[in-house]
Amino acid sequence: MSLTNAQYNSIMKGYEQTRDRNRHLAEQRRREIYTKLPEYGRLDESVGELSVAQAKLLLNGDDEALTRLRSSLKEISRQKRELLTSAGYPTDYLEPVYDCPDCKDTGYIDSEDGLRKKCHCFHQQELDILYEQSHIRDMIASENFSNLSYEYYQGDDLTHFRKCVDVCRNFVQNFKQDYHNLFFYGTVGTGKSFLSGCIASELLQTGHSVIYFSASGLFDTLARYAFDSRAKEALSGFYEDLYNCDLLIIDDLGTEMTNTFVASQLFSCLNERHLRKNATIISTNLSLEELRDRYSDRVFSRITSHYDLCKLSGPDIRMCKKRMQNTSDN
Repeated sequence: MSLTNAQYNSIMKGYEQTRDRNRHLAEQRRREIYTKLPEYGRLDESVGELSVAQAKLLLNGDDEALTRLRSSLKEISRQKRELLTSAGYPTDYLEPVYDCPDCKDTGYIDSEDGLRKKCHCFHQQELDILYEQSHIRDMIASENFSNLSYEYYQGDDLTHFRKCVDVCRNFVQNFKQDYHNLFFYGTVGTGKSFLSGCIASELLQTGHSVIYFSASGLFDTLARYAFDSRAKEALSGFYEDLYNCDLLIIDDLGTEMTNTFVASQLFSCLNERHLRKNATIISTNLSLEELRDRYSDRVFSRITSHYDLCKLSGPDIRMCKKRMQNTSDN
């Protein structure tokens, strides 16, 4: 699948606005430092003066001028860092500001073969637009590790949840070097989607591509393309993104209308991603027995063999929060 011209232009305009915003922020910081630390401004001015003076000496045949210049600039940098830290600022406070340091907010990076290619941040925006991932953006705004709470769990439920949180943290920490898949299952409202959101949030922040689908949304999209003879190119592009994104999240497996098409497509997706060593997270309210009965033996075998199984139990947290809110309002 590919972007329309309007969609592409919208992304590029967003990068332009980001660069303008960050340039404005960098200039604000510079003015702030020059006001609070006048000596810093004088050191900045001395760099230009020193460079000009040493350049003249170099042109006049002084071969040591460049060496002295480098030594002086190094000392000035040290003094500037010391001024910042002594005033309580980080040493990189006046460095250029970028939302994405890899592409410097341009959307493109230079590859080893000398060609420009889309940055991971551009690719994620493509995925967000093409697959309307508004839900994941809403989800990770509140569902992340910083909002993690154990207060709704007790006894064995708390033990299960703590174990699942540890699995999730390790999954994120070792994502680059270790291939793993996660299967969250258990009763309604026990934190399965929340933990998926926590992982998605962390990986998006570190530049990985994430596609989120509810199970019903995924199979509806596959069916729409698969049974439209005019959508072969779109289907091919969809499969390419589905199989190759760094992380695929399939939420609420079992809420879709399950049939042979769904079972076949689910196995193909899981199998292809396994062959390519791309991670998948599945959440479901189904028990393992219900999973085996609803889908093919191949699907059940693939999940139980190649996924870390994380069982969650306990009360419906959403209902607990609602009751607490009602009590507070009253």
